[in-house]
Amino acid sequence: MLSVSNLSVQFGKRVLFDEVNVTFTQGNCYGIIGANGAGKSTFLKIIAGQIDATSGSVHLEPGKRMSILEQNHNAYDEVPVLETVVMGNKPLFTIKKEIDALYADYTDENAEKIGELQVQFEEMNGWNADSNAAALLSNLGIAEELHYTNMSDMDSKLKVRVLLAQALFGNPDLLIMDEPTNDLDYETISWLENFLANYENTVIVVSHDRHFLDAVCTSIADIDFGKINLFSGNYTFWYESSQLAARQRAQQNKKAEDKAKELQEFIMRFSANVAKSKQATSRKKMLSKLKIEDIKPSSRRYPAIIFEREREAGDQILNIEKLSATSEDGDLLFQDVNINLAKGDKVAIISKDSRATTAFYDIINGKIKADSGTYQWGITTTHSYLPADNASYFEDNINLVDWLRQWTKTEEEREEVYVRGFLGKMLFSGEEALKKCTVLSGGEKVRCMLSRMMLLRANVLLLDEPTNHLDLESITAFNNSLKNFKGTVLLTTHDHEFVHTVATRIIELTPKGTIDRYATFDDYMSDKSIKEQREKMYAMATV
Repeated sequence: MLSVSNLSVQFGKRVLFDEVNVTFTQGNCYGIIGANGAGKSTFLKIIAGQIDATSGSVHLEPGKRMSILEQNHNAYDEVPVLETVVMGNKPLFTIKKEIDALYADYTDENAEKIGELQVQFEEMNGWNADSNAAALLSNLGIAEELHYTNMSDMDSKLKVRVLLAQALFGNPDLLIMDEPTNDLDYETISWLENFLANYENTVIVVSHDRHFLDAVCTSIADIDFGKINLFSGNYTFWYESSQLAARQRAQQNKKAEDKAKELQEFIMRFSANVAKSKQATSRKKMLSKLKIEDIKPSSRRYPAIIFEREREAGDQILNIEKLSATSEDGDLLFQDVNINLAKGDKVAIISKDSRATTAFYDIINGKIKADSGTYQWGITTTHSYLPADNASYFEDNINLVDWLRQWTKTEEEREEVYVRGFLGKMLFSGEEALKKCTVLSGGEKVRCMLSRMMLLRANVLLLDEPTNHLDLESITAFNNSLKNFKGTVLLTTHDHEFVHTVATRIIELTPKGTIDRYATFDDYMSDKSIKEQREKMYAMATV
């Protein structure tokens, strides 16, 4: 299907890829993974023909059509929504426009040409193009009344869905997607997961959503040491197999037969847990051929995220009564919110409107005032907050050691070696700890905020979209730390695996009150009675 031969990419003295050779075959979904800066997005742009490699070649099988998820959300602003989707199949759209142009200037001379084009158009199922595009849009939550709206008039989050529909339209032979779940809600992501899990053609995707990678991938393409290595299975299989390889390498005295037995048990466990039939068939074929030497430890560096509490909180954590808030535009975000947090609760705060969850956190942190209602923290609680927008924390042009010192309480804590300890846990060691905080990337800023949270040693953690900008390694370490944390957690995240494995209670904010259940996220979202209640509450809000 698609082959990459002797691909090398170099920027100045930095070598990103070195003589990469890899083949992507028909019917598989490949998840591209690698540490931040490894070159995931660069690789996608090269195979899509958007940028050139330093050397080497990319070859797509003749007659195959490639489709790419558009990253420029304003690229089609002057185009109606439905037409934007149809443009995803460029050969079909070109013929359609040519037919329209010939009809607009119809003569006996061009009648024969119109007939020839119409035959091609029919062979491409062109007469059903608009209805197929409309069905895709509806599945992605774009209401029918918006199908003829110009893209420039669409909400930014809806634009993302239209561009996703464009990429999926027309059953492309090769589908390339960079972070396709960004700005999608859980229901839309679930639909996309099911769509791709049953997709018969080839998919190459970059994503930081582990649940998504597990749901859709039959193979993982790991970028490491300037090479790309393919592994059968989804992300979890790759992660645990690389951890197994690392353990076995550390146990130098372990006998080869013991290692082989451990590997075989590991493979059998994963083979038995495959959910999708397509994945099961592909994976079992490859797992049967897997040998010890085929799995290798990763060079990834995982941060050491350890949340400790200065003191244990009492039984009174947070009491909220009749809390209501509206947006700056006057939209009702939530009302009549009544919550009593119990000690040790790990709560997912969710809403269809991200403005509602952010306003909720800002209110209980004293940053903004509610329209009505009250909240009261327990006198033994201490809380630290990781906001979705952390820009205000990084305005001063100081190094990271001095930046973190701002939240120390004693002379002993202000010692450089003490502060560097927390930065080092988040991979800011040596000269890295002296970087100016104004030049940090988004992921580096979040890691600094986590250093701050560890330093504060609070017994309540408040997290608004905490995985934004983080790589898979940091997300995995963060996820594990919250599962082990003994205090109380309130979190909002679009990372399915994160929320499902951490939260034991779900509270949904709506303009007509709250839904509050002690349940895992998957159980909450699959409960039919809750779904009916959600739909009813949101429907009441639009009346």
